[in-house]
Amino acid sequence: MVEGIGIDVVEIPRMQKALDRWGDVFLRKIFTPAEIEYSQSKKYQTQHIAARFAVKEAVAKALAKGWSSGFRWKDVEVNNNADGKPIVILHDHVKTMLAGRTVHVSISHSENVVIAFAIIERP
Repeated sequence: MVEGIGIDVVEIPRMQKALDRWGDVFLRKIFTPAEIEYSQSKKYQTQHIAARFAVKEAVAKALAKGWSSGFRWKDVEVNNNADGKPIVILHDHVKTMLAGRTVHVSISHSENVVIAFAIIERP
C-alpha cells in the first residue's frame, strides 16, 4: 500500500551556483561522505549532486510531515544498487520513522534539470 509520494525538480545551474557560493560547507551539511565521493568521481559532478538533493527532497515530501518531524538531510543517503538503480539508505530518525516500509526512488535528468520521485510503501 502506498503511504506517501513525493517529487522534486532541481535546476542544475542553480545547484552549481550554490556549490560555487558555499562549496564544501554546503556539501558536508547536506550529503554523506559516500554521496560526495560518488558525485565527485563523475564527469558531471553537479548533475549527480543535484540528483541526490532532489531525491532527499522527494523523500521528505513523501513523508508528508515537514521538517518539524525531525527530518535531517543525511538521514536519507542516495546510493546505487549493483545494476546502477538509485536506492536510498535510511539513517537515524528517518530510519526509525520508516521502519518496515520500502522507499522506491527514480531519477531523471536533462542537460539543465533533474527530477526525482519517491514512493513510500507499507506492506
